[in-house]
Amino acid sequence: MRIDKYLALHGFAKSRETAQKLLEDGAVTVGGRRVKPSFDIDESSPPEIEIIGELPRYVSRGGLKLERALEAFNIDVVGLDAVDIGASSGGFTDCLLQHGARRVRAVDVGHSQLDPTLASDPRVGSYEGINARGLVPEQIGGQCDIAVCDVSFISLTLILPAVTRILKPDGRFVGLIKPQFEAGRQNIGKGGIVKSREVHAEVIERVLAAAGALGLGCVGVISSPIEGGDGNREYLASFVYGRERTVDTKAISAAVHGQKTVCGQ
Repeated sequence: MRIDKYLALHGFAKSRETAQKLLEDGAVTVGGRRVKPSFDIDESSPPEIEIIGELPRYVSRGGLKLERALEAFNIDVVGLDAVDIGASSGGFTDCLLQHGARRVRAVDVGHSQLDPTLASDPRVGSYEGINARGLVPEQIGGQCDIAVCDVSFISLTLILPAVTRILKPDGRFVGLIKPQFEAGRQNIGKGGIVKSREVHAEVIERVLAAAGALGLGCVGVISSPIEGGDGNREYLASFVYGRERTVDTKAISAAVHGQKTVCGQ
């Protein structure tokens, strides 16, 4: 049996896809040596298997970002009906479920990206091939208590109108702000990195202003605990639909400069 399948079947990893990622990262040793996902295991006498480091808590690194946001913004999702916009493999979805969400509707423009363990979970509804810019409640079975969003190659501001359509009054929204998709080409340096903290602050202000114009008041902003896959710094912002904004320019500056406190609440 292939080692990736063996790891998933015997509880070393949440899914075969997670196992493959561990193997590709060199985090698995068999008999003391690192192996590839195609390595075959003799089930009759399996060798010693060791996972180097901690097992990932979520199906993707995105779950760690949302986990930090839920803790920092003191958001309790127990029993809530949630929507994950830009779900991809489901890091945010996984995080919501592990923190007690009643149901998560995972929305993505792509197909067959959601981790199989989530796709088969009765608490998860997978809505594929949907452009979130035009998302309406009727497409996903109604409005939600909380929406979360992690999208790439598009400005978050273009998703905000859809967020207001799917949120219930006083609903919560957590959005991941990615400067590399907000700043404009003139501000993107080598390797696609946006280095200027001033540009970061401008980007955050622009997103928060756009949200406020739609009735989404920002009540907190923090720096993401981990960088994006391309090495860019990212930010998490918390909004309440129908509430006044409490985050000012000082709070934005504090987040940009990496202060650990939650800025704005």
